[in-house]
Amino acid sequence: MAAVDSFQLLYREISRSCSFYYETLALVGALYAAGTAVLLLRDCCTMVRVHFLPRMIPTKRLTQRFGDWAVINGVSEPVARAYAEELARNGVCIILVGPDHPALADIASSLMHSYGVEAVVARTDFPLDQAACKPIKEALRGKDIGFLVNCVGHPLSSQNLLETPEQHLLELVNNTIASATLMVRLVLPGMVERSRGAVVNISSSACCRPLPARVTLTASTGYLDQLSRALHFEYSDAGIFVQSLTPFQLALPEHQPSSSSCRRSGWFTPKPEVYARHAISTLGVSSRTTGYWPHTLQWRQQSWLCYSPTLLLLQIIYYIITIDS
Repeated sequence: MAAVDSFQLLYREISRSCSFYYETLALVGALYAAGTAVLLLRDCCTMVRVHFLPRMIPTKRLTQRFGDWAVINGVSEPVARAYAEELARNGVCIILVGPDHPALADIASSLMHSYGVEAVVARTDFPLDQAACKPIKEALRGKDIGFLVNCVGHPLSSQNLLETPEQHLLELVNNTIASATLMVRLVLPGMVERSRGAVVNISSSACCRPLPARVTLTASTGYLDQLSRALHFEYSDAGIFVQSLTPFQLALPEHQPSSSSCRRSGWFTPKPEVYARHAISTLGVSSRTTGYWPHTLQWRQQSWLCYSPTLLLLQIIYYIITIDS
């Protein structure tokens, strides 16, 4: 009994001498918890502003805000085709850029019959050079180009850098990085002259989160992401809106060659049509976004998980100190 009393007495003495440190720790924990709560609230408000308010508040037509025509580069990708269909649904005429393939004509015909807009095919060979650019320049001449959509094609299989053939690397650089940059160079002068327009670069979340055996995908999407940010910084004052879209997993069609790892459509794996409908509502609102609010939750998940364990620990310390004092 005496030992118990001695321990309690010793504990009270130590607590009394360390009260200053307890109060300091409690203050630090309270400040950190408050700061983290503010950050979480900011993220929630940003998500509402970017993904929900534009879909609820009526705005001007896309043709009035940006222009009458859209140039789509990379329409062979399902997400690019879905984005083109969504633009056509909003009354925007479409120019499809790609190699001479019957599928391009079929897509253009489908857009014209489904949405009643003009659709033009600019057939060109990749990689782009001075000769290959002539059909594109002819298609652009005399048109109010308001949109440019670049889409990066995903590799067909997972390969590390040493397993990737050199020819494939050259094709990747020419068909994605070089062509996207050159397309911006071709379209941007007219947009700057009219003081309006939008450039949308669709890449992948791999630019922010490297994946195993996806070196080329991470590098190419990272280039498009940084290109978009630099262009927006340089030309936003000229009335040009440049957006970087970084989607996560999409539910691609079974016949799509690059869909070997696709999953069923769901909340976090939407169909390209659903994704495009959400993404186009963020145009003019956010210059860098996933385009789809469940994907934004996935992107924020890592930072939120980093907050949670430390926040929980500090809250426990705060409550223990409060009770003891």
